[in-house]
Amino acid sequence: MNKLFAIRHEDKYLMERRAAITPTHAKILIDEGLEMLVESSRKRVFSDMEYKNIGAEITSDISKSPVVFGVKEMPLSIFEENKTYMFFSHTIKGQEYNIPLLKKMVEKKINLIEYEKVADEQNRRLIFFGRFAGLAGMINSLWSFGLRMEEKGIKTPFLKLQQSHHYNSLEDAKKEIKAVGDEIKKTGLPKELQPMVIGITGYGNVAKGAMEIADLLPIKEISPEELSQLDSFNTTSNNMLYRVTFKENHISKLKEGSQKFDLQDYYQHPEKYENQMEDYIPNLSILMNCMYWDTRYPRIVTKDFLKNLYKNGEPKLQVIGDVTCDPDGSIEATHKGTEIEDPIFVYNPDNDTPTMGAKGHGILIMAVDILPSELPRDASVAFGDALINYAKDIVTCDYSQNFDSLKLPAPIKKALILHNGEFTPEYKYMEDFLK
Repeated sequence: MNKLFAIRHEDKYLMERRAAITPTHAKILIDEGLEMLVESSRKRVFSDMEYKNIGAEITSDISKSPVVFGVKEMPLSIFEENKTYMFFSHTIKGQEYNIPLLKKMVEKKINLIEYEKVADEQNRRLIFFGRFAGLAGMINSLWSFGLRMEEKGIKTPFLKLQQSHHYNSLEDAKKEIKAVGDEIKKTGLPKELQPMVIGITGYGNVAKGAMEIADLLPIKEISPEELSQLDSFNTTSNNMLYRVTFKENHISKLKEGSQKFDLQDYYQHPEKYENQMEDYIPNLSILMNCMYWDTRYPRIVTKDFLKNLYKNGEPKLQVIGDVTCDPDGSIEATHKGTEIEDPIFVYNPDNDTPTMGAKGHGILIMAVDILPSELPRDASVAFGDALINYAKDIVTCDYSQNFDSLKLPAPIKKALILHNGEFTPEYKYMEDFLK
């Protein structure tokens, strides 16, 4: 029975500081008889010494470990035959940029466990950073809104906020946002912004994280159907913001338009549907895109729509927080995921070009690709709280057995994409990605 496992230094992004297993969780596993290697890292939010103090071995070479936990994609050079790797591989949708990664794992006869697919019987994800993507995304979007308004000569309380990673903790960030909310209650928002409306697409973990931050402000929830009623300043309060949640039936509609929206039909036949979000966007100040999307579904915001929106002058919508961050995806103007060090750009719909920063003509887009890493300690602790329930079984499993005989918890077995380099039954469809 194997007892050795490792965590690696994250190297895909300069500001990636998360860890799949924290020192606190590592101590639990070591106390249960497992052995741990920690690849030394100067940037990880938990220091080498924190791991050393609980009995882990700090090293620059984790190659002797048969099981490796990571967070983001790993370099092709790390993979060794018949070993087990657990990380966010970003391969299940056939992402073209990770096909070489998938090919290498097949070639090396790897066991790949994908965090994204660890789920219960109702298909609810069990190990995720999603809430923290929503938290950081909303913080960043409020901060971005303050910058954008300043560019237009409008001072707002949001200028007092910082980008998420500048806060020592989530709690510190929440305190500052609450203080901004208190100021809005006391002095109100500039007339030019009223009514200020935050729209959120989706209702999963990411969206809930965004709502958690937005609700620290003096905010009132309204339905999408009530949006048009806010057009008149006389019907709103200058000491309040408004929040709207958009579900699938608001975002898309049947192309024929006569039948009632059916969620299961939408999932099974997305080609029958078209965008409906354009009816609501002109009434939003900030749009937070927090829902799953793939190419089968209608886009939420197209470039053509933005071009038409700006033909009529300066629109109400100022910021899109694209937490989903699919390049050229549901927010078509998100041409790429941005880095923490350079998180925002202004997309000019007239000439289809982005300019990094908060200046320029067009819509400001915040599209940081690794938002949870802006709150690295809090996010890692919450992630580890979920992973610890399965970690020992993952480490001690005998992967030389056939798939049906593997002694893995059901949610982990469900997330095993490759078993000794072969696609497991649920993921046979991925073979087509390699052709």
